[in-house]
Amino acid sequence: MSEYAHPEVLVSTQWVAEHAGDPKIRLVEVDVDTTAYDQGHIAGAAGWNWQTQLQDNVRRDLIEKPALEKLLGQSGISNDTTAVLYGDNNNWFAAYAFWQLKYYGHADVRLMNGGRKKWVAESRPLTKELPKPAPATYRATGPDESLRARKEHVFALIGRRGAGQLVDVRSVDEFTGKIVAPPGMTETAQRAGHIPGAANIPWSQAASEDGTFKSADALRQLYQGKGITGSGEVIAYCRIGERSSHTWFVLKYLLGYENVKNYDGSWTEWGNLVGAPIEKEIAAAAR
Repeated sequence: MSEYAHPEVLVSTQWVAEHAGDPKIRLVEVDVDTTAYDQGHIAGAAGWNWQTQLQDNVRRDLIEKPALEKLLGQSGISNDTTAVLYGDNNNWFAAYAFWQLKYYGHADVRLMNGGRKKWVAESRPLTKELPKPAPATYRATGPDESLRARKEHVFALIGRRGAGQLVDVRSVDEFTGKIVAPPGMTETAQRAGHIPGAANIPWSQAASEDGTFKSADALRQLYQGKGITGSGEVIAYCRIGERSSHTWFVLKYLLGYENVKNYDGSWTEWGNLVGAPIEKEIAAAAR
């Protein structure tokens, strides 16, 4: 992992096993399937439900600073704790939680490379026992708005062609407007398509078969081959901001792009905005 721009943000499954019980480290599991944690998790890991604990469903927004402070404190995480996140689906929502913790200024956040998939594939132990961490006091900083794109940023970017780059990390069918959202998804938009000028690089292409991130060389080839070079601002988006958090992590920490934002409003917001331009042509998917 030393080939990445910031290898310190990734730890291996072996590293996690070797640091079991370390009081300075707290594991947190964040899954797409919110029932997975209850079926078995790494010993000592807290479980965060992305639907109820990481989102304010009334405001359709991230949780506010006091709610994050409470969640981290209850999870035994203080400001100097090393928070190691992992989850199912190649760390999809673990990356979303990573982005939120960085947004609110947590210093030492890491992902377990390969996530739950790799841990299980290696026949490492799981438990159903719930952890009982000593409550901690947490004081968040931020928010760091340099990590987050609002709709105004997107409008400005598409109005200044060449000033930055947009990465649509959804599936090809979502990008081209064949479907509005993946099957079974309830949070969606009225219109299908993509933001004009965006390159389509599905988030999952950054992961290997075992769930770990691809090599730095393979990632550079993937993104630069679609014109995402990191020159100027880069904004990643998907449907609700979780898949794009995965790509944001890759671009910012593994490839070292300096100015990368996650547009968590994503297509659920953009596809519902009055006056927001969209494209649908299939040819755009091959850019």
